[in-house]
Amino acid sequence: MSKVLEQIFVGKRKTAVARLKVRHGNGEVLINNMPVEMLGNEIAIKKILTPLYFDEKFWKTHTFDVNVSGGGVIAASDAIAIAIAKAVAAHSSKAREAILQFDRALLVDDPRRTEPKKPNRRSARRFKQKSYR
Repeated sequence: MSKVLEQIFVGKRKTAVARLKVRHGNGEVLINNMPVEMLGNEIAIKKILTPLYFDEKFWKTHTFDVNVSGGGVIAASDAIAIAIAKAVAAHSSKAREAILQFDRALLVDDPRRTEPKKPNRRSARRFKQKSYR
């Protein structure tokens, strides 16, 4: 990764898509041009920063610029965490093994989607109740 000035990694979760640009810097994590600390949701911040603890030397010497769109707060933070974990795994095979041992879902996009609502029903699976059966 030292020869390449900037690399792009993508993470997906539900309908959220995170595009991560990694470049040399001072350890900042920017989400849609805002520092991660400005996000406000502590659970989402911890989820986003989890993959960076596997290779702190890489974290402190690079800037992570993320553009995320779609989904809710948690799905977006999961997508960002997946993109960051892919970047860390591409940098170090030792960190990749540690991430796989910790949680395999950090390196694999999540293909699950919500099931669409069916006509004449209240939700995707629930039928109307009938009292004469």
